[in-house]
Parts: sequence; C-alpha cells; structure tokens
Amino acid sequence: MLMKGKRGLVVGVANKWSIAWGISQRLMEEGAELAFTYQNERLGKNVRELTEGLENPILIPMDVTSDKQILMTFELLKRVWGHLDFLVHAVAYAPRAALEGSFVATTREDFRIAHDISAYSLAALCQSAQGLMGEGGSVVALSYLGSTRVVPNYNVMGVAKASLEASVRYLASDLGPQGIRVNAVSAGPIKTLASSGISGFGGMQRHHRNRAPLRRDTETAEVADATLFMLSPLSRGVTGQVLYVDGGFSIMGD
Repeated sequence: MLMKGKRGLVVGVANKWSIAWGISQRLMEEGAELAFTYQNERLGKNVRELTEGLENPILIPMDVTSDKQILMTFELLKRVWGHLDFLVHAVAYAPRAALEGSFVATTREDFRIAHDISAYSLAALCQSAQGLMGEGGSVVALSYLGSTRVVPNYNVMGVAKASLEASVRYLASDLGPQGIRVNAVSAGPIKTLASSGISGFGGMQRHHRNRAPLRRDTETAEVADATLFMLSPLSRGVTGQVLYVDGGFSIMGD
C-alpha cells in the first residue's frame, strides 16, 4: 500500500486502453484516492463508465487549453480535499495532418496546438497544483523517445515532447525548494487512442519489438509500475529525470 492516504489528480484518461487508466488502476491498488478530469462530454462518458465502481469518484470537466477551467479544477480539489499529493500528466495532441509526411511541412497553427496541449499544459497545471502540494508532492508526465530521436511521422509531437521534457527539468528546479518533485516516464510505443492518429504506428511498434533488447512490446502495466515508483516515496530523491520504460530500445543505435 505505497500510496495509502495519498490523493492525486490524473489528467488524460480517454478510455480503458489509455496508459493513464492503467496508471490509475495501479495507483488505486496501492491505496491512492484519485480525481479524474475529462476534456469533453464524449470522453466524460468513458471516464464515468470506468469509474462507476469506485466510491464517490471525483470527475471534473477540464480542457487543458483553458486557464479558467484549470483554475476551477484546483479550486474544487481544494474545497473537497484541502491538499494534493500527486499529479499525473498524460495529455498529448497534434492535428492528424501534422502526424504524417514531413516535419518541415508543419503549419504554424499545428505547431502551436501541439505545444499548447502537450507541453505548456504541464506548466499550467503545476502553477495551480503547487498551492495544494507540500513536502513530498510529486508530478509525473508521460513522454516518448521521439523527443530525442527522429521517429518517422511523429514530427511536431516529437518536438512538443522535447519541450515537455525540458519543462520537467525547469519545473523540477522551480518546485524543488517546496519539496515537490517533477519527473517524466518515457514509454515505448503502446496502442492508444492518441497513438492511433500517428501514420504508420503499426510499423513503429514492429520496429521497436524487433530492435529492443527485450524483443517485445512495452506493456501498459510496466509503465504503470514505473509511474507508481516515481510518484511514491521510493523515488523521494529523484527529480527532473526521464525514466525510460521501453525494453531498452532507447539504448540502441537505430
């Protein structure tokens, strides 16, 4: 029961295949009490169905591009809980047209959207979360190897993930004096609603499976365990880091 008595917000659950939902299940197994946000009513229906067996789940509509909605979310958590122990950031998006072809063709608007939702949202959430977190608070964001390597068709999302990882380091520096840690978990390719929008994703998975030292796909449960570690007191001396959970693929030359 590593997370017994801990309360946290999970941002990014879309459906039962979401990495964020796998993380949520693992956290609840370890005793955590969770609140969930959803972007719109369509996704809200999925989240309500996933959490209907929980006792008094906190479900909050929140679009990470809206400062007003972010502020309202944390005001609600302050009223209901009074404090927050951890935050899981599992949000990423780029228009489908930007996830095929060449990065050089990325439009200004697609670049802005990808960075606003996938990277700036972490800073925006931390701005509000820090007031509810004290010593021992922890934030984990989900990333991918495309932040440091060129992955075909990942394009602007890779650049946005690079921005996300840089944000993790700067936020770790800013929030460290308050005893709040900020880290990222970089997962291997896993089929989710978000990844289905990447052209040629199946080929990306096959290449990963054939080249990773462990010679298999990354499993959501593995990412969930790593995130649990990063959120729990077991990683209390770790901040500003990116933990790769990809079967070793990230150490290979190609």
